[in-house]
Amino acid sequence: MAPIEVFSKEEFKKYAEKAIECRIYRDHKRSIAKIKARTKKKLITIKIPLDQLESFLSDIKCENIVEIK
Repeated sequence: MAPIEVFSKEEFKKYAEKAIECRIYRDHKRSIAKIKARTKKKLITIKIPLDQLESFLSDIKCENIVEIK
């Protein structure tokens, strides 16, 4: 099953509330962060500019947040 990419922050927040785990990958070369929310049935991703990442992370309610190097 392929991951589903969403482009709306509000839509991603809904998935993040149901997620088992959220993973964050920071790409400093492209100045974006990719956030992945794993639910029981789906993997949802969103790309956020690095300068907006910290404020977005404070808004989402995910049980377990893991930083990927």
